[in-house]
Amino acid sequence: MTLQQNLDRARGIKFPTNAVIDGKLVPARSGKTFDNVGPRDGKIVSKVAACEAGDIDTAVNAARAAFEDGRWRNKHPREKKKIMFKLAELMERDLEELAFLETLDMGKPIRDTLSVDIPTAINSIRWYAEALDKVYGEVATTPSDRLSYIVREPLGVVGAIVPWNFPLHMACWKVAPALATGNSIVLKPAEQSPSTALKLGALALEAGVPSGVLNVVPGYGDTAGQALARHMDVDLIAFTGSGEVGRKLMTYAGESNLKRVALELGGKSPQIVFADAEDLDAAADAAAWGIFFNQGEICNAASRLLVEASIKDEFLDRVLKRAKQYTPGDPLDPASVAGALVSEGQMKRVLGYIDTARKEGANLALGGKRVREESGGFYVEPTVFHRMDNTHTLAREEVFGPVLGVLAFTNEDDAVRIANDTVYGLASGLWTANISRAHRVARKLRTGLVWINGWDACDITVPFGGAKQSGFGRDRSLHALEKYTELKGISVTYKP
Repeated sequence: MTLQQNLDRARGIKFPTNAVIDGKLVPARSGKTFDNVGPRDGKIVSKVAACEAGDIDTAVNAARAAFEDGRWRNKHPREKKKIMFKLAELMERDLEELAFLETLDMGKPIRDTLSVDIPTAINSIRWYAEALDKVYGEVATTPSDRLSYIVREPLGVVGAIVPWNFPLHMACWKVAPALATGNSIVLKPAEQSPSTALKLGALALEAGVPSGVLNVVPGYGDTAGQALARHMDVDLIAFTGSGEVGRKLMTYAGESNLKRVALELGGKSPQIVFADAEDLDAAADAAAWGIFFNQGEICNAASRLLVEASIKDEFLDRVLKRAKQYTPGDPLDPASVAGALVSEGQMKRVLGYIDTARKEGANLALGGKRVREESGGFYVEPTVFHRMDNTHTLAREEVFGPVLGVLAFTNEDDAVRIANDTVYGLASGLWTANISRAHRVARKLRTGLVWINGWDACDITVPFGGAKQSGFGRDRSLHALEKYTELKGISVTYKP
């Protein structure tokens, strides 16, 4: 479609605004709403139910009732699978609408929401639907007068709090395995991007997910989010977001019912390029894509580029040429490869980090400014700093925007030291033609994910999560099922 066709389509989009609680689409009990501001032009696109503690309590009670009476938990695996496949089919039917909602909510290019974000979310639902009847228990080694076996059972009520950068994608990373294991869910989407989560809740009801099993409750983090995390009848909080909020959630869990907490937090991920890398063009492509895709609003963004000193200047030139391709355009233009930052506040935060980098003496090689200001939207051009070191704020703190810091290293030990010199440990990557070095360095990097001669080169079959202050617990893969289940050991004594 052309830009004009997309503009016409966008004008016809109906934004969901009500919460999904106990099988009904309802406003907030207080009647309050909040403005959902579209980052493309800074205008209000919808007014969404501003749910608070009372709404959360209603949703949790509905989820608990659904869990206890077994309307989902006790369904035959074949029936659960059928319903989840139906949900995926409905999402596929409405793929274009979901993509436009995501683009208008969050500012990311329509080409990405159509080809990446929504299809990936659909795949998550299908993958866990297919997996749900293929996870087996265990039989323990026992004496001849006893049979002991171990089963996995659903936890109960899962509170899922998801971020704004991949709204539906992250929601499905949590909803799909939680549903597959038989839990009930209360999903709290980010207030910056609530639309696709609300649409997901409505589609789940259409697919046949019983009322009360998947509730979607929009609202602010310090009201709805805190109420969910403090609720005495929630068994797990599964969260993706900032370290600051993650710490609060752990406190709320401890002050309430000692509910489990699974956290996927921030990152300051290093991408290391050795002089012996076989394909420097591919490495430069990955260096640019790793930080500028999705406007840099990615928890595992390759925001620190570590380059061996002997090739640093040459390699930087390659990266700069590619970085210019990510100059932001109208998110509804199918030609745009970068769009707007999610909010005015996030734009100001990113520009603040750019100012700090300048003041601390880093050398600006590209960008550094707000662009497309006349649109009313929130756009920052791709920005690259070099001649800096790992003590600079830009190398220490998560910017969550299109800002790359380039650091030079002298040898392998130096590269590993710089890469690990961070409080985060989400992801890392390295480029080398030396197979021994590849495996050796991969084992030394203290991150949950390591990519060799590629970046973000994995899919739903590989667990996603980090070490250190990047959190704990895993999304994706069969390992994600573990956090939504409880192990139970059962022993039967009999006469031999």
